[in-house]
Amino acid sequence: MQELVLGSTSPFRRELLEKLGLPFSAVAPDVDETRREDESPQALVLRLAEAKARAVAAAHPEALVIGSDQVACVDEQILGKPGNREKAIAQLESMSGKTVCFHTGLCLCNAATGKTQVVCDDFRVHFRQLGHEQIVRYVDKEEPFGCAGSFKSEGLGIALFRKLEGDDPNSLVGLPLIQLVSMLDREGIRLP
Repeated sequence: MQELVLGSTSPFRRELLEKLGLPFSAVAPDVDETRREDESPQALVLRLAEAKARAVAAAHPEALVIGSDQVACVDEQILGKPGNREKAIAQLESMSGKTVCFHTGLCLCNAATGKTQVVCDDFRVHFRQLGHEQIVRYVDKEEPFGCAGSFKSEGLGIALFRKLEGDDPNSLVGLPLIQLVSMLDREGIRLP
């Protein structure tokens, strides 16, 4: 089997990829993630996922390289990672009662052939109406400062939602495994 490399240092993406039971290494991609003027969220994540995969593929010329990127949007505005308590609270207050769309770009690059497969997987989170105290309790408990959208769906963040909508719940965390399994299959890696 070709070497499999995850072009990411995200512990969440590593944990998801481990579910497939394949040996892999993880490498930080060196990519400028600045959004281009008038670039849609979907175009951004597709471009960055491919750029990350190609950047890592350059250093691993025989590998299959996985690149992924994700943005969260509410009311057509991209939400960043809050970075601190105050911004996390404000971000969650702005999402109360609304739907947040997570766009996840995924690229599998066969470094040996130069062939890439690139898709955007969308996942929607419908938030409950949340009071300020609920939000503060949540933020203080989970400290989701490094998470786009200010929540961890795999933890207590699930209590913030009214409904989840999408084809692959792994997309919400940042790595659409259903799509990835299909991509790997096209490269001759059969799972399970």
